[in-house]
Amino acid sequence: MNILGHVVILLLLGEAVSQNKRNSKSNSKVPNQGKKTLNPVGEPGPAASTDDTFPVESSSVEDSKDTTVYQLTNSNDDMKLYYLKNTQVTCNDGTTAGFYLREHKGSRRWQIFLEGGWCCYNKETCDSRYKNIRRLMSSSEWPQTRKGSGILSAQSEENPHWWNANTVFIPYCSSDVWSGSSSKSRQGKETAEYAFMGSLIIREVIKDLVPKGIKQAKVVMLSGASAGGTGVLLNIEKVSSLMEQLGADAQVRGLVDSGWFLESKQQRTTECSDTASCTPTDAIKKGLRLWNGVIPEKCRQQFKRGEEWQCFFGHKLYSSLKSPVFVVQWLFDEEQLRVENIQLGSHSLTEDQWTYIQNLGRELKISFQDVPAVFAPACLSHTLITKSNWLEFQVKGTSLSRALQCWDKSLQDSSKNSKTSVKGCPFHLIDNCQWPQCNPTCPALLDHTTGQEVSLLQVLMGMGLDLQKVAQELKMEVSHLLGMISNGG
Repeated sequence: MNILGHVVILLLLGEAVSQNKRNSKSNSKVPNQGKKTLNPVGEPGPAASTDDTFPVESSSVEDSKDTTVYQLTNSNDDMKLYYLKNTQVTCNDGTTAGFYLREHKGSRRWQIFLEGGWCCYNKETCDSRYKNIRRLMSSSEWPQTRKGSGILSAQSEENPHWWNANTVFIPYCSSDVWSGSSSKSRQGKETAEYAFMGSLIIREVIKDLVPKGIKQAKVVMLSGASAGGTGVLLNIEKVSSLMEQLGADAQVRGLVDSGWFLESKQQRTTECSDTASCTPTDAIKKGLRLWNGVIPEKCRQQFKRGEEWQCFFGHKLYSSLKSPVFVVQWLFDEEQLRVENIQLGSHSLTEDQWTYIQNLGRELKISFQDVPAVFAPACLSHTLITKSNWLEFQVKGTSLSRALQCWDKSLQDSSKNSKTSVKGCPFHLIDNCQWPQCNPTCPALLDHTTGQEVSLLQVLMGMGLDLQKVAQELKMEVSHLLGMISNGG
């Protein structure tokens, strides 16, 4: 039997367990999951490991006694736009960079969020980016206010642990994975029209927050998603040093969402000329020179000259960090698969690609062995912490919000490398099951042509799965197998 047949056997053997868990979740009246439309198709599938349990967990609301007062007296939950006082620190096109802020008077906790959006690394890719997604290179059309969702929300129901923090959102307009320190005047003729100042933007934002009270902060959490998550890893120590220079007695910590990438294993024969043909490694190598990228010094020292690009990969950089960092990563990240030209649900998917998908989850798990604080569901998606339904996703019965609260408690007494957690309050959470969507709380996937939710087994059938052979292997009638597929597979 080929690999697809073995996959189905594994899925079907786990179906009863997974279906019971989904039913339990439904009976517990958890709100419906937000459905996500994308080209790949599938659904929260079967084959969850028997080591995984997914009971419904409800997070307590921090400072709940103050919740009603806050929501009655603060009807405006918008974050307000501020441009940097230092107008020499700009977006790619020379427009002044800035940030959005929602203050919570009296709070000594601050969250500074770095937006994501990949990068550009030569004139062609930057010109294309400016033409198609200008908001990621210019502040000229930024709105005066914006609302936050997920961990940026001001609503306690959506954001139990961080709703009452001072919240800062820094729009991504430097296209350099938040690493650049190059103004227009420092560029060669080829790219003279673009500046790359992501690292400097973060520095200037923090300076501009001093009058707002950040020097009195007790906790500063630098968070980010996708390229913003990688930006957290690259800048966390610089932020910590800057806070010390400002005289602040704050613990600086990081929250990395979907920014923990692995190097590509495929050999590309085509010229790396655009974002579709360029692996992350190639893009970073090219971009570092263009951006005048700033690399954390301790990580830089680990690699010989010309190999500094490796510090953009979390599993290479993490050991050099002093500040505590919590890593959030889907085990089957859409962007990690995209750069390998893999779309789950494509009828042209090969067995080698299926092997890569399985190996990706396994290799990510290995890369987390020495990371004390991690939340890694076995799902196909990208970014998590700013989803409005982020509380619904769980690993082994614990939501990310709850895990962050447990981590917060542990940091009061523990060092960065301690795995000590209060009993019943875990924050090292990695799914044990092996396949995409095997966690029943995964975001639902829809067929983009029909809008209908479809299963992983249906995807495999579309790829040419031989049901007759699978039924013989399982020693059951084809009609019974079809029934299992249609009733929840």
